[in-house]
Amino acid sequence: MSDHPTAPDPVRLKEWEQHTEVPLFAAALVFLTGYAVRVLAPVGAQPWRDIALALVAATWLLFVVDYGVRLRLSGLGLRFVHRHWLDTAVLLLPLLRPLRVVQIYTAVQQRRERPRMSLYARVMTYAGLTAVLLGFSAALAVYHQEKGAPDSTIRTFGDAAWWACATLTTVGYGDAVPVTLGGRIVATGLMACGLALLGAVTGSFSSWLLQVFAREDEKRPPGSA
Repeated sequence: MSDHPTAPDPVRLKEWEQHTEVPLFAAALVFLTGYAVRVLAPVGAQPWRDIALALVAATWLLFVVDYGVRLRLSGLGLRFVHRHWLDTAVLLLPLLRPLRVVQIYTAVQQRRERPRMSLYARVMTYAGLTAVLLGFSAALAVYHQEKGAPDSTIRTFGDAAWWACATLTTVGYGDAVPVTLGGRIVATGLMACGLALLGAVTGSFSSWLLQVFAREDEKRPPGSA
């Protein structure tokens, strides 16, 4: 990776992103499936564990190729790394790829004349889909870290899923908590994402209600109670 920027090619970069975003999201689902098999399948479950590992490696290689192509076409050199920090984080931790679901919808909508959903519906749809995929990913990651740790309260994937739901919704019952360093790092990230998603949903829902009430007031005849 060179720090000397090359000539940018914004047209090709835009075309590349539009044509690869949805296939890469499908690849991310394959990655998540492979990772889930590696985490949940028993040690002796062959050849499924080997197949899952091959899928994880192949899809991650696709992410690397996509990142390299976009870095090259952007003409930014190493500045691309910190300017597109989310892409960099997703490359290093592919389980974070659900955070890019908004960009996927944007790429699809650019092929249509007008969006199919209102702004508020889109935000709530993004947040809901992201929460489901991110919660599942976090549950897998925490279970992977915690299942063999001494004094762990997360012994089964069901415990991990319950913990992820409580963390994402900011409830935090405290009956299942990570005790390993890796598990706590995952928990910290999920807490931050949970607050952001909850804020996006509640903010959009409140704005939608205000818009509905404003329309009702406009329809009401002057002087009516």
